[in-house]
Amino acid sequence: MLRSFLLFLSERKLPKKLLLKSSLGRRLAARFIAGEELDDAIRVVRRLNDAGFEATLDYLGESVHDPATAEEATRAYLSILDRLAAEKLRSHISIKLTQLGLDIDEALAARNLQAIAGRATSLRTFVRIDMENSTHTEATLRLFRAANAPRDVLGIVIQSYLYRSEKDVAELLQIGARIRLCKGAYREPASVALQDKAEVDRNYVLLMKRLLASGASHAIATHDPAMIAATREFARQRELGLDRFEFQMLYGIRRRLQRRLVEQGYRVRVYVPYGKQWYAYFMRRLAERPANLFFLLRNLFKG
Repeated sequence: MLRSFLLFLSERKLPKKLLLKSSLGRRLAARFIAGEELDDAIRVVRRLNDAGFEATLDYLGESVHDPATAEEATRAYLSILDRLAAEKLRSHISIKLTQLGLDIDEALAARNLQAIAGRATSLRTFVRIDMENSTHTEATLRLFRAANAPRDVLGIVIQSYLYRSEKDVAELLQIGARIRLCKGAYREPASVALQDKAEVDRNYVLLMKRLLASGASHAIATHDPAMIAATREFARQRELGLDRFEFQMLYGIRRRLQRRLVEQGYRVRVYVPYGKQWYAYFMRRLAERPANLFFLLRNLFKG
């Protein structure tokens, strides 16, 4: 019930307006957000690299409704790519196509995506297209397939709670796509998505095995110890080297687990979001694990 309520709030304008303007809101969000400026995020990425982690930077924002904002986001990502390369940081970027104009005009989003992919190609780095809610899944996959970019430059995300994901994975593997597998963090109806956690987990393990058995390099994005254990066991059974896949986790969540995996020799990439438009991302993080809300409030009022 709390999860559904938090996801509902993530889509509402009034609580967004109140929290974005609140010093309390910013203090709460600081657990999961690297800061509001690129310099803040760069400092976090450098610290993560020094501790043995890889990173992926996300300039927060989604569902923009005017072309100028989409163009601004595109320029921001081009600057991020240049900055990461100049400072030789071990980080790529993650992007949302609605931030690049998908809700305005698919052709606009395609042009902006191509500009980012072209810069990433020239810098020999990597861009991951995040998956958003199910109303955008088909268009996101369509733009990914149509983009003029090598498969080692542009990748995609698949969500295990969608019924369609098994078919999508099979098709994406045929074209050599590099996939990040996650469970999914949006409020979805039963007509398109599994609602029971055990079923989502079973599908996650099924898709994880398909990815690891494919021979390509994929990302297993989870904080769930059971999913991590299943991945490790399958990799052991298949005698896969630790360089054949990576775990991906979110900034500020299960940090001890992240460190432990790095110490055990696994490659761990931390998803580092930054920017002023942090509200929707922050609310989805609380909804994924409502205990995070009580943890934050408890620690906030300790001092």
